[in-house]
Amino acid sequence: MLPDKLNLAAKVEGLKKSFGDVVALNGVNFQIPQGCVTAILGPNGAGKTTAIRILAGSLLADAGRAEVGGICVADYPLEAKKQIGYLPENNPLWQDMTVEETLAFAWVAQGEVGSKAAQLERVVNQTGLSSVFRRRVRECSKGYRQRVGLAQALVSNPSLLILDEPTNGLDPIQVVEIRQLIRTLGREKTVILTTHVLSEVEVLADRVILLHQGLKNAEGSLQEVTQSNDGNVFRVCISGTSANLKSLAEKSGAIWIESQPTSSPEIAAGLMQIESGDLIAKAASELDFPLLELTPRTGNLEALFYRLQDGGLPS
Repeated sequence: MLPDKLNLAAKVEGLKKSFGDVVALNGVNFQIPQGCVTAILGPNGAGKTTAIRILAGSLLADAGRAEVGGICVADYPLEAKKQIGYLPENNPLWQDMTVEETLAFAWVAQGEVGSKAAQLERVVNQTGLSSVFRRRVRECSKGYRQRVGLAQALVSNPSLLILDEPTNGLDPIQVVEIRQLIRTLGREKTVILTTHVLSEVEVLADRVILLHQGLKNAEGSLQEVTQSNDGNVFRVCISGTSANLKSLAEKSGAIWIESQPTSSPEIAAGLMQIESGDLIAKAASELDFPLLELTPRTGNLEALFYRLQDGGLPS
């Protein structure tokens, strides 16, 4: 039976999905609280898109359960989809339609919720499409086409908005514009977005779910996720080369994160993650590398990202 009262959060339990011999999801569990922006983060092939396609009802799981608003997506797909606005990564649009025709078609396809004129006016204002409303889709820039895709997802005024890599392929100005739009939408809707861009998570997300190789590695607020894992982040500066600095990271057992700018070519600096800075200092002494700086930093998403992929020195 359908629940009497809909809880518009989403959740998945024990989600499994394979494509031939490739395991995309291997028993994933997570919850999406109502009224926040949750980023599902992970490298390519982590299972992000598979998870949200199952949640959106466009793909069946091999095992497990996905719910939207308390409704099982597999058992009641139409009822669950009424709660969802979905923008897939490839943003399928009919290029010969005008923006107006595209949104009118989406309004009909999504159940003719409310007045067509009122709903189209609402989403055009929300997404800033008034200047291209009469244009054909093919005549719009990629940034505007992405806005059209968002408007399609919003036209039935869903409670849950699912966005798969929403800024992928956009130029820097378009990325900023789409991120601003997502932040605005996140004030009134529950938003799930997938990304492999760490800076996007830090800018947009209230919560983070980190997937890797079909498994959930971490879940919580950005602060909880970065601070609940062993290891601290340090800025390390030595008199020497970048190769020396990476050797220091390896010797101390630290996870190398990234290089940092310095004032001299004879000085190398970078971020490392390790349980204690004393281990870095000891390794620097053993290698006879003059240690110029060892400054602790706050929780760092890059550090967690590398660590949960089994650490090591990135190339």
